[in-house]
Amino acid sequence: MVRRNPNMAKLPTAYLFREISRRKKIFMEKNPTVKVISLGIGDTTEPLPPHVMKGLVDGARKLGTRQGFLGYGDEPGFSELREKIAQKMYGGKVDAEEIFVSDGAKPDIGRFQILFGNNVSVAVQDPAYPVYVDSSVIMGQTGGYDNSARRFDNLVYMPCTPENDFFPDLEHTPRTDLIFFCSPNNPTGAVATRDQLRRLVDFARNNNSIIIFDAAYREFISDPELPKTIFEIEGAREVAIELNSFSKLVGFTGVRLGWSIVPNQLKYDDGSSVKHDWNRVVTTIFNGASNVVQYGGLAALDDEGMKEMERLVSYYVENARIIKEALGIIGLKTYGGSNSPYIWVKFEGETSWDAFSRILQQTCIVTTPGSGFGMSAEGYIRFSAFGHRSDIEEAVRRFDKLLPSKN
Repeated sequence: MVRRNPNMAKLPTAYLFREISRRKKIFMEKNPTVKVISLGIGDTTEPLPPHVMKGLVDGARKLGTRQGFLGYGDEPGFSELREKIAQKMYGGKVDAEEIFVSDGAKPDIGRFQILFGNNVSVAVQDPAYPVYVDSSVIMGQTGGYDNSARRFDNLVYMPCTPENDFFPDLEHTPRTDLIFFCSPNNPTGAVATRDQLRRLVDFARNNNSIIIFDAAYREFISDPELPKTIFEIEGAREVAIELNSFSKLVGFTGVRLGWSIVPNQLKYDDGSSVKHDWNRVVTTIFNGASNVVQYGGLAALDDEGMKEMERLVSYYVENARIIKEALGIIGLKTYGGSNSPYIWVKFEGETSWDAFSRILQQTCIVTTPGSGFGMSAEGYIRFSAFGHRSDIEEAVRRFDKLLPSKN
């Protein structure tokens, strides 16, 4: 028989959100009459906006006509969509030819791992979106797993905690080939300042590293002093790739549409083009985003679509404000929840999974245990602002039971 990829055995038994779903299902089976509210997985809940929906429907209709039918398209995406992303989302800071439309930021993370292979060193924020670590493990970029430290040997973990304002201590961070960085951050809700990103870019330039910058929550940033893209920072085009997504912006979590940006200036150590190789990967193992979905993306970037995007994001921002305020009232220390859809909460004296279980038992609310994002997140819980307003309001009414354990 074929030998198993040995790296698969290094992964946790189940992906974090699968495990949360499993525990939620067990709880609901034991308590069939209660209403369980999910503030856990960051999944959008509101219907697709009307103008965006019209773009999808009209696009589908076009494909039902001889004149409008499309077969395989350009793997990097509709040229019109790439142009719109460049202008509407980046104000011309990037070129359309540097943009690669995809089925989302998460699949792109996996494809970038294929691009760089298993002989690269990797640094990740700690805590971090689990896919950064898990995809590195699958590719074989890590060594063994240290059970006591709960960390992989060859990964560089960059602690991001309240003590360092959720930004890594770069002076004591060893050099790696790749640096995964997310802002607004999932899970902590922290948003990197302009000065912090400037330091990160300088660090990458001094070390000949490449930043893979995840900006999937950029539209939640309302403070004009906070950068929405790494490409607002001078020199970033020489050292950074950016990932983004329509998932949280217009409710495309299940529709699937995103993009990556690989600047022309980004080179390997031999002077060859990273963008050229990325184009080769994309055209080899990806047939391009759905034609129908790309029509939806075009509609989202129309003037009316952008207004709908702003209204939808504002809805979730208000949810975040409601949750954060309610948690503060009962005396819990919170982070994030401003310029971000996630609220990060410390539960003193409890492990993350213990706090998760207690919250579920006492309030019938599903959250996300922080330890699933990394060792530095032990004892924290992530609350998501993605939910119907009525559910958010019901959840906060239950928060009076949500007091730290006395054990």
